[in-house]
Amino acid sequence: MLAQYVFTSSDAPFRIVRHGHRWRALRDDVEVGRYDRPEEAVRDLRDRHPAARLPRRLDDWRFLPDAPLRHLPPPTPSAIARLSVA
Repeated sequence: MLAQYVFTSSDAPFRIVRHGHRWRALRDDVEVGRYDRPEEAVRDLRDRHPAARLPRRLDDWRFLPDAPLRHLPPPTPSAIARLSVA
């Protein structure tokens, strides 16, 4: 999972996701735009969706840090043995 800021409005979930060195703003799963800083994404999302009542400050969004492969269990000893032979 990539680092991202999340806010769930009564309208739809909004996310600001790190994408390389830039940030993508999404409403549901639809990309709204790409930005150099997450604060710019918040400003643009607020301007585009005033009815969603998105927080003005990024600190008020929930931050989810990078978690690559966290959903996978650790490898078993037999899997490690097979990899070492290969």
